[in-house]
Amino acid sequence: MPEPYPPHGPPGGSGEGQQTWNRFGQRLFFRFLLLTVTGLVALGALLAALIGSVDVRAALMAVVLVWLLLMIIGRGIRRTFVPVRELIRAAGALADGDYSARADAPASPAMRPAVESFNEMATRLEMADTQRRQLLADLGHELRTPLTVVRGEVEAMLDGVHQPDAEHLDLLLGEVVIMERLLEDLRTLSLAEAGALTMHPEPTDVGDLVIDVADAHRRAATAAGVEIETHLDPGVGELDLDPVRMREVISNLVVNALAAMPDGGTLLLSTESTDHGMRLQVRDTGVGIDPAALPTVFDRFQKGAASSGSGLGLTISRDLVEAHGGELSMSSTMGAGTTVLVELPAP
Repeated sequence: MPEPYPPHGPPGGSGEGQQTWNRFGQRLFFRFLLLTVTGLVALGALLAALIGSVDVRAALMAVVLVWLLLMIIGRGIRRTFVPVRELIRAAGALADGDYSARADAPASPAMRPAVESFNEMATRLEMADTQRRQLLADLGHELRTPLTVVRGEVEAMLDGVHQPDAEHLDLLLGEVVIMERLLEDLRTLSLAEAGALTMHPEPTDVGDLVIDVADAHRRAATAAGVEIETHLDPGVGELDLDPVRMREVISNLVVNALAAMPDGGTLLLSTESTDHGMRLQVRDTGVGIDPAALPTVFDRFQKGAASSGSGLGLTISRDLVEAHGGELSMSSTMGAGTTVLVELPAP
């Protein structure tokens, strides 16, 4: 059976997590009750002493004061214990896998931060679970296409429809390379998001990296009618960074820019020195990006209609830049092109 969403524990709140939190709530309630009864007994003893030692008027005032005190205590108990009970219920449901659980009872000023903190934690867990499910769905979608091609070609060869010649074997190899690249991108992305990506920084001339990437893509750019220009600031010296990872960043940005100019255009790669390091700019004259889509361009598997990649390039580029202590940003105008800025700190 498919897994339900939002996930829930066993029916009736009988999951192990709910039972554990219920036991905790019972212990907390009985301890609270013991303290309350002890306090009331002490107040009763004090009231009896006052009544027996002073006149009737003073005794009545004492009764009124005790009554007001009990009202305040009762109100405080309601505004404290009810939220605690809600927290216990929601925590038990969350422990059983129900990420939609929230503590909804109104809380006293003292309890409100705890309730809000719990609800924020539950919201983050629910978002993480949703992203996990979406990632698996997107991954299955991205792998299905090359796998379908590979299976179709292999079956055609086995049935004698296609010969296992160089043309068809090259097609199979190309699809395998696509899957290999996707899996490597996912590995890089998971390591970067977990903070476990190993970096190998060394003194590197960013200008040389820009020229190398431009030269590597110049043939494809020329075939697409795109002219690549480079404007390099001679004041930008060497920076301590991982040249392999930074080359991957620049290459991802260039590939995206070329895909955004199907009818040709100009791609500008430039560097400039800043007060805090350097800035790399990748600017194209392509179709641009819808302003409504800009907030999600760095999300996983987000890609334009003209893109043939996995939709992970910008996400990985952002994570790699941030791993260097830098920042990646993007601006775009529909019909006028897109500009991506990579800002790296000085050593």
